[in-house]
Amino acid sequence: MVEEGNIEASNKAVEEDNGPKGLYYCFWGPIYWFRMLAMETHWSFVFAVVSTYGISQGLGGALARVGTEYYMKDVQKVQPSESQVYTGITSIPWIVKPIWGLLTDVIPIRGYRRRPYFILSGLLGLVSMLIISVHGKLHLVFALMALTAGSAGVAIADVTVDACVAQNSNKIPSLAADMQSLCSLMSAIGALIGFSISGVFVHLIGPKGVFGLLTIPAALVFSVGIVLLEPHDANFAYKEVSKKFLDAGKAMWRTLKCPEVWRPCLYMYLSFALSLNINEGLFYWYTDSKEGPLFSQETIGYIFSFGAVGALLGAILYQNILKDHPFRDLLFWIQLFYGLAGMLDLILVLRINLKFGIPDSVFVVIGEAVTQMIGRLKWMPLLVLSAKLCPSGIEGTFFALLMSIDNFGLLSSSWGGGLLLHTLNVTRTKFGNIWLAILIRNIFRLSPLGVLFLIPRGDPNSSILPTEMLGSEDETVAEESKNIELVSLVNSVD
Repeated sequence: MVEEGNIEASNKAVEEDNGPKGLYYCFWGPIYWFRMLAMETHWSFVFAVVSTYGISQGLGGALARVGTEYYMKDVQKVQPSESQVYTGITSIPWIVKPIWGLLTDVIPIRGYRRRPYFILSGLLGLVSMLIISVHGKLHLVFALMALTAGSAGVAIADVTVDACVAQNSNKIPSLAADMQSLCSLMSAIGALIGFSISGVFVHLIGPKGVFGLLTIPAALVFSVGIVLLEPHDANFAYKEVSKKFLDAGKAMWRTLKCPEVWRPCLYMYLSFALSLNINEGLFYWYTDSKEGPLFSQETIGYIFSFGAVGALLGAILYQNILKDHPFRDLLFWIQLFYGLAGMLDLILVLRINLKFGIPDSVFVVIGEAVTQMIGRLKWMPLLVLSAKLCPSGIEGTFFALLMSIDNFGLLSSSWGGGLLLHTLNVTRTKFGNIWLAILIRNIFRLSPLGVLFLIPRGDPNSSILPTEMLGSEDETVAEESKNIELVSLVNSVD
């Protein structure tokens, strides 16, 4: 009887393995997957991920990037060096992500920890985008304030939905990977669609019209705060909030003083800060009618969409081939290729590609895809390394702190690139020295190789923190921080 039961179970398993595959599975499989996630976690959670990652960050972020570049160039008429600095200013809300994470975790509003922050995020996006879109020509200072407020709205929504993912991952550990895959998939698809249509919309309705469209993602995030299923806590002890902040701060400072932690943190900051960002100067050159190739708005959108494809390929390459390689060895080759990939921009602005019969549009698409792919390959091991630097009990908050260090490095890169463009007198109409700016940027991209000794030699499967930090040093902090937000693993690098 036992053997017969085993045979029946085996036959049943074989029948399940031979279930619907092929084209049928390719079409209906994702639908069944979405349905399963909606049933296991509640449909409002899936709606929150799709709205925040897919529409707000992915599609909305793509529209915002192209719209902002044309807004600064054609409406505000600023110099590329100034635009570079202003772009850095609008990214400041992402640097203070640990603050948003702590707020949504330790300070509920009217008994809810997540819903009020989605509503706040949506309101910030709605108001700021409406102000820019309806005003004839907003003063630059107020325009920067509105853009920064919109960026803060997206950052708060990002932190809040990550906290929801963390909570559901704790409740349903078997679906943790599926939820992260859902976040990554929505972000990638949204970015591809957004960049593909961004140039068309900028051409049809102008950059201010694009900002008007961005009220739709903000409204969806606002609606998440209305419908999200979340338990109500009516007896929260607000008097303990200051103690929770103090405990979390002490734990983070104690961790940062550890050499195994601050050394990789210093490398991560330097690796981003020294990779000078001169994208605004290149964008102005792309659209110049005299010295540049005069790309249309549609072409600019398509260029960025191929960059999104390159980033996706980089993530796939790392996951399937490179994820088990030692950190220091992998980062050496990636940083080396990152500097060499910058030479593609130099070939483009010197018009060497035309001598070989390669059109500008084709060559710039190849360069963007390669650069974004290598940039993602650089980002992924640093994310894994950051996760291994987080001590028990404050994993989420400390991970958010590490991501803020990276974002501060990106801010330094943006401002450093703006200073470089200003020093070399690269303006709206003068591009004689842009080749020199690219060459200097490429040299700076190679400079992090000199501080690579700060990165541990260990592989991703070994522990980095001292043994005493892997356990729970503070039970109170561990208990209060176990649902701290998990920062998104999909970010823009360049």
